[in-house]
Amino acid sequence: MDLEDLGLSRQELGYSGFNEIGTSIFTVYEAASQEGWVFLMYRAIDSFPRWRSYFYFITLIFFLAWLVKNVFIAVIIETFAEIRVQFQQMWGSRSSTTSTATTQMFHEDAAGGWQLVAVDVNKPQGRAPACLQKMMRSSVFHMFILSMVAVDVIVAASNYYKGENFKRQYDEFYLAEVAFTVLFDLEALLKIWCLGFTGYISSSLHKFELLLVIGTTLHIYPDLYHSQFTYFQVLRVVRLIKISPALEDFVYKIFGPGKKLGSLVVFTASLLIVMSAISLQMFCFVEELDRFTTFPRAFMSMFQILTQEGWVDVMDQTLNAVGHMWAPVVAIYFILYHLFATLILLSLFVAVILDNLELDEDLKKLKQLKQSEANADTKEKLPLRLRIFEKFPNRPQMVKISKLPSDFTVPKIRESFMKQFIDRQQQDTSCLLRRLPSASSSSCDHSKRSAIEENKYIDQKLRKSVFSIRARNLLEKETAINKILRACTRQRMLSGSFEGQPAKERSILSVQHHIRQERRSLRHGSNSQRISRGKSLETLTQDHSNTVRYRNAQREDSEIKMIQEKKEQAEMKRKVQEEELRENHPYFDKPLFIVGREHRFRNFCRVVVRARFNASKTDPVTGAVKNTKYHQLYDLLGLVTYLDWVMIIVTICSCISMMFESPFRRVMHAPTLQIAEYVFVIFMSIELNLKIMADGLFFTPTAVIRDFGGVMDIFIYLVSLIFLCWMPQNVPAKSGAQLLMVLRCLRPLRIFKLVPQMRKVVRELFSGFKEIFLVSILLLTLMLVFASFGVQLFAGKLAKCNDPHIISREDCHGIFRINVSVSKNLNLKLRPGEKKPGFWVPRVWANPRNFNFDNVGNAMLALFEVLSLKGWVEVRDVIIHRVGPIHGIYIHVFVFLGCMIGLTLFVGVVIANFNENKGTALLTVDQRRWEDLKSRLKIAQPLHLPPRPDNDGFRAKMYDITQHPFFKRTIAVLVLAQSVLLSVKWDAADPVTVPLATMSVVFTFIFVLEVTMKIIAMSPSGFWQSRRNRYDLLVTSLGVIWVILHFALLNAYTYMMGACVIVFRFFSICGKHVTLKMLLLTVVVSMYKSFFIIVGMFLLLLCYAFAGVVLFGTVKYGENINRHANFSSAGKAITVLFRIVTGEDWNKIMHDCMVQPPFCTPDNSTYWKTDCGNYAGALMYFCSFYVIIAYIMLNLLVAIIVENFSLFYSTEEDQLLSYNDLRHFQIIWNMVDDKREGVIPTFRVKFLLRLLRGRLEVDLDKDKLLFKHMCYEMERLHNGGDVTFHDVLSMLSYRSVDIRKSLQLEELLAREQLEYTIEEEVAKQTIRMWLKKCLKRIRAKQQQSCSIIHSLRESQQQELSRFLNPPSIETTQPSEDMNAINQDNSAQPETSSQQQLLSPTLSDRGGYRQDSADAGKPQRKFGQWRLPSAPKPISHSVSSVNLRFGGRSTMKSVVCKMNPMSDAASCGSEVKKWWTRQLTVESDESGEDLLDI
Repeated sequence: MDLEDLGLSRQELGYSGFNEIGTSIFTVYEAASQEGWVFLMYRAIDSFPRWRSYFYFITLIFFLAWLVKNVFIAVIIETFAEIRVQFQQMWGSRSSTTSTATTQMFHEDAAGGWQLVAVDVNKPQGRAPACLQKMMRSSVFHMFILSMVAVDVIVAASNYYKGENFKRQYDEFYLAEVAFTVLFDLEALLKIWCLGFTGYISSSLHKFELLLVIGTTLHIYPDLYHSQFTYFQVLRVVRLIKISPALEDFVYKIFGPGKKLGSLVVFTASLLIVMSAISLQMFCFVEELDRFTTFPRAFMSMFQILTQEGWVDVMDQTLNAVGHMWAPVVAIYFILYHLFATLILLSLFVAVILDNLELDEDLKKLKQLKQSEANADTKEKLPLRLRIFEKFPNRPQMVKISKLPSDFTVPKIRESFMKQFIDRQQQDTSCLLRRLPSASSSSCDHSKRSAIEENKYIDQKLRKSVFSIRARNLLEKETAINKILRACTRQRMLSGSFEGQPAKERSILSVQHHIRQERRSLRHGSNSQRISRGKSLETLTQDHSNTVRYRNAQREDSEIKMIQEKKEQAEMKRKVQEEELRENHPYFDKPLFIVGREHRFRNFCRVVVRARFNASKTDPVTGAVKNTKYHQLYDLLGLVTYLDWVMIIVTICSCISMMFESPFRRVMHAPTLQIAEYVFVIFMSIELNLKIMADGLFFTPTAVIRDFGGVMDIFIYLVSLIFLCWMPQNVPAKSGAQLLMVLRCLRPLRIFKLVPQMRKVVRELFSGFKEIFLVSILLLTLMLVFASFGVQLFAGKLAKCNDPHIISREDCHGIFRINVSVSKNLNLKLRPGEKKPGFWVPRVWANPRNFNFDNVGNAMLALFEVLSLKGWVEVRDVIIHRVGPIHGIYIHVFVFLGCMIGLTLFVGVVIANFNENKGTALLTVDQRRWEDLKSRLKIAQPLHLPPRPDNDGFRAKMYDITQHPFFKRTIAVLVLAQSVLLSVKWDAADPVTVPLATMSVVFTFIFVLEVTMKIIAMSPSGFWQSRRNRYDLLVTSLGVIWVILHFALLNAYTYMMGACVIVFRFFSICGKHVTLKMLLLTVVVSMYKSFFIIVGMFLLLLCYAFAGVVLFGTVKYGENINRHANFSSAGKAITVLFRIVTGEDWNKIMHDCMVQPPFCTPDNSTYWKTDCGNYAGALMYFCSFYVIIAYIMLNLLVAIIVENFSLFYSTEEDQLLSYNDLRHFQIIWNMVDDKREGVIPTFRVKFLLRLLRGRLEVDLDKDKLLFKHMCYEMERLHNGGDVTFHDVLSMLSYRSVDIRKSLQLEELLAREQLEYTIEEEVAKQTIRMWLKKCLKRIRAKQQQSCSIIHSLRESQQQELSRFLNPPSIETTQPSEDMNAINQDNSAQPETSSQQQLLSPTLSDRGGYRQDSADAGKPQRKFGQWRLPSAPKPISHSVSSVNLRFGGRSTMKSVVCKMNPMSDAASCGSEVKKWWTRQLTVESDESGEDLLDI
């Protein structure tokens, strides 16, 4: 087919398209605003392949409209929170919301709780009698008045249009209004009489009631009836808010502190007035443009842009009117205004509402405590389906002892009692086996091990029986140790050991460590001890306040522990009740009351049902879980059981089969589609039978039907089974068979039940149902007010003849010619003598096609569509044209309230509920910072950057060049320069394309040079460690391939490939700037965390798509149902529903699906032969879908983005650990982790801690104890194995924050218990090492004294022998033999198993002390502390005597001859001295007695 160029100008073609870079940016922004994007996609579908258009525009909407746009909301919320803190004094605190004229007192509500109720005790009293005042204050009077208000609202809502000939002024509705007005006037007079006028108007509620009384009294005047005073009549419905206290509190929380919201409303109105005046001055002189001729028109146009409804039409008309020259300037003007109004101003409303929903910092901790108590109050009673067994008499299972000799009849005994007796025998046997000697034979050992393994369960039961006694003893020991340690810490703090330190700023680790020590000392110290130290009065006062504060914290700890104990007791009671039912009722926990509890078949079914993939490997020594290479894939496989995986696959295959169904290819007449139906029913039957046999159906603890998910499974199975058995051949429209087919479309919801994360999405969706319900009531109330007003004013007035030239109804008959437009996007002008195409139609006097106000129902539907900001411009134009311009205020006020407050209130409530479900709604500022820090630390990764080469060679220079900031900025500029080349279309026929491609080739070679330099500098292995480097290498490799193909082929495909390479290269620039990286991380992390929410949206979309094919698959084409948008197949239905999610003319599609005879052809036999719609079905279908998806699911995305943005958007003052701290830790880790594996041995942690500087520095001179605690924490938590990057970083984060302020209650208790345990264990190790050192010193002194005495004795014996024996006698041979032996022994001192060393003499004491000091030091091996071994045998000698002691036994015999009493006395004195030094810190050698690290 040949195409002809019509030679149309830019104004005729329009300014939307992708021909130039400017119009392309303009078009992308229009599409990202979700206004008119679907028509651009349809134009692209007509020109390009369908898949390309769908992929481009859907991804554009997802990333720009749903992710990036919501980042603006996150920015505004975070910024507003900071500004609010600064201007809190101007707005006042949240707690100061009570009126000065009222006081509050506690009142018990119906639920048994207590709440503050305002009591008007300070108001002046009126002159009415006491009986009337008592009646006026009674609850009966208030309920009567509220019931009358409800009746008045119902009567007003019953009004409808009865025709033009009906007399409207004095009908029954008017008389009822007069009666209600008189009643409420009397109510106001009674209150004024009882309270006095001053006391009456002092209440804001009474002021509002008085305003309604005056307005409705004027409204019943005949000339003012059905006028603007109708507003006062319909506003009575607002008084019904007093019926529900929850709704009243919610409304007061949102609108009570009206300074912020009122100021924002005033600011919005001022902005509209200013921008309207500016636009009026700019465009009032433009010909053929009537949107800015007057100020009201300019105001309506700018307000239309603010609501985003049809703002593209306003801009396009203005661009076409001003001409091609000024079009870019005008486009920039409108885009900037639209950007500010929609992204910043509306986000401010969300921020204000979220701030109003925020609690005070003081109330948050109280709420946390109450919430913990509520969570602890778990139901002590079993579910009703299990408690039903309590209604039956007890029938415990009995057994008969048959092999027991006796003369009497042996009664039956409970089976549980016999089992317990057998268990005790087995326990005794296991205890005897456990007492066998360790030197038994191998056969005995084998039998012993087998017996222990068989009786493992019995051993656990025995341990539980003696748990209370052991726990009591352990508690006493722990209490005694805690007293010693706390007394030690208190004496250290009071002795002033930390005073007189240098003024050097300490790290946050040191500061937090000393804060915790001070808290513990103050918590357990006494005032008398502090006074005895001679502190000043100011210091004592401060210490007293700190002590009171810490005691309050201790009281909170005790309350939390009581809550935990209460929870444990409740769980224990539940278990006891369950065990009693299990023992006394034989049918309890029996599936279908048939299969036994421990039957083999049931055990087999349990194994099949609960089989799960588990690839986690544990270290047999340490017990730590090893990280496998593909742990993410293994975690995914272990997400659900094998049986659930099979059912997920079967369900997905069944849904794929349903995708091929259509009204023209039905499952009833397609055998190939029935295969998937049979497979699904068979597999689900097997699954349910296995689960029922394993867990039971209903009356078992783990029954299949124990929650809504189980009910949904059974429902889906029954629907599928009934449909498969029935398989109706003819399905009439609006019949039971069609309803069954619609219910069959719920099959994809099975995945919600099978996947745990999907169930979590459902809980997040419905857990905040209360607040969402309250918002819905408010919006329905607003709609009811305006709908009643619209019926009073516009009923019957919107009808008009479809021929615009006919004014009266009498002339509206015959036919006329209507013109049609060739294209919506082309602005074609007629040539001289040319007419527009058209056709003849009959004249009809009727209401507008999509809305009317003839009754409250139709008015509510019209206002619901307007509330979604779709179609309100059409409603406004019709009202202005057919009723009057003054009535345009009606729709503008409703849109402003509904858009600015109603919809943003929905967003705020969904975000608040999401935060509450995540546990962040009640967090204080410090706790929220801590949660953000933990999330940020999870994202942090080790630096994949190899260290700089040691030498100053070529690699080192390359390393310096590639890591220089100037080099990185240059590369970023080159990336941007290459991206600019795509501003012109690369067409093979265009001669400009060749030089552009050549320039891109040059840039590619530059990037190749960059990658080469980095590989040389970092080495190939070091370069490959970074993911960013891998991405750069991939893009560069693709660029090289493109260069080769470009010069080889030089066609359109190579140009397209070159453009794609440039686009891929452009994404690499996001990681080169901090702000861009922060925003990119926000988007990426939000996508990752919202994955299951997106999957949930798609599953709901799929269910509605299947149902839409059944309900509207054959509806005739209309205004928006056309060849692009219809429900003829599931694929097209999904695209239509995605369009509805964005709000693009969803109401018009709904009205097209409501078409009824005579505008369609009905068929009562089958639904696929008619082209009519379904009015009720379309109403429920489209309204429910839009509310669930657009109002709830999409706002969950906003909540996730807001949460993730707070992780990265924080100032240095708000961060507990700054980016510089994390960067410094990453650099130090990179130095210690030389293998770049992300794990290091435990013994390397101490080197890492010593290398840290700045705020994470640990000073060993001042904080040696902290250093020991940190090292021992790593060893304790990881059993001496390897530690990861996040393990050490988590430990540092806990040590660097004030856990009392940052941690939540349960986490705080767990952390403090861990730190107490670590402190005690380190103290025990220190005492143990010191005692061993003392023993070493004592033994060394004993050995030294023994050596001296023995040497003296030997010398005396030698002198005596010389004196007694003459010199002529040969006595030297033995000594020579001994010397020879000694020489042989000294020649090989290290080869002997018992090493012998020469002992020092009296003149060599220094060497001995050095040796003894070295011998007493602990040794370390493989990251664990190893105490010194037993002292090795030492031989002694005197210089004048060549005599040696031979071995260990000799030394022991010599040592044993010493006086034991003196040794014990000396040892006790040494211990006493050491404890004195530890308690008073007065000795300089106390550091030597501690564990040497």
